[in-house]
Amino acid sequence: MTAGADVGARLAELAARYGLPAAAEERLAALLDLVAAEPAAITTVRDPGEGVDAHVADSLVALDLPAVRAARRAADLGSGGGFPGLALAIALPAARVALVESVGRKCAFLAHATGELGLANVEVVNARAEAWPDGIGAHDLVVARALASLPVLVEYAAPLLEAGGALVAWKGRREPAEEADGAAAADALGMSAPTAIPVEPFSRARARHLYLSSKVSPTPSRYPRRSGMARKRPIRASS
Repeated sequence: MTAGADVGARLAELAARYGLPAAAEERLAALLDLVAAEPAAITTVRDPGEGVDAHVADSLVALDLPAVRAARRAADLGSGGGFPGLALAIALPAARVALVESVGRKCAFLAHATGELGLANVEVVNARAEAWPDGIGAHDLVVARALASLPVLVEYAAPLLEAGGALVAWKGRREPAEEADGAAAADALGMSAPTAIPVEPFSRARARHLYLSSKVSPTPSRYPRRSGMARKRPIRASS
């Protein structure tokens, strides 16, 4: 088979595994082609043959979580090249998905890709997560992939979530210290302690986890802190 046929066959497998809607395979293939053609090198993995697993399968594995399947208003923080946000928007056409990205050239790509793919359920937001007042309390799902440590992600997500909403964060190997800090941040921000869920998005994937944290009480009014503070002075278990 050709490389294109390999990508098509893999997308067909993913469509069957997750029950993707009509036209999803075509749109996901087009998204991989857009990433490959983008001259700005918005991601290190640009070849569609690699990206079908590294980007698409890794994004879609979150559909195994009921909180993701049921989402109606989602925000993808640090959306970058559009994963997981664009992939989930293709998989969940009834959900509104905000792609939140602070880098202008990446937003330009996201806007271009959204138009090329004909995705009416996507909004591109050029802002930092903690400096987006229109997003506060407006989402039932926040996702973040390869963006920041758990306590930082919890602090980014909590103000954006409505009561009962969920944060899903993509991570690799479990780190006890990071998990402890994530739990401390969650306790301070009205979230449940992040729970690590092992996943296998593709056969060669190793030590992949999704962390799930739900909003269980209101976030204190002093959050979000001003831009950059969550990373500069993250909430820690020892603080």
